[in-house]
Amino acid sequence: QLAESGGGLVQPGGSLRLSCEASGSFFSIETMGWDRQISGKEREFVAKIGRGGSSSVAESVRGRFTIDRDVARNTVWLQMNDLKAEDTAVYFCTADQVAWGKGVLVSVSS
Repeated sequence: QLAESGGGLVQPGGSLRLSCEASGSFFSIETMGWDRQISGKEREFVAKIGRGGSSSVAESVRGRFTIDRDVARNTVWLQMNDLKAEDTAVYFCTADQVAWGKGVLVSVSS
């Protein structure tokens, strides 16, 4: 099970921090990350991080979003700064791109 938290409503320019904890049958997860789905569009990659700490983020959020992880706790975070209206989406946590959480809504609006 992947359980996301931390979504909500924020004004443009604001920040949010999403959290996701993997539990249950997850043992050695190589890559944890975040995808998002904007209304009316296909799900897209946001960020990922490997067990060793190597990470990548989508060009659309580079410089504003950072990803971090605690391997021992099977937890990943997404720090989102300088949020824009176009970041409004449902954000999904993923483990090795084979399992996803239920998603958490992030709304950026004034």
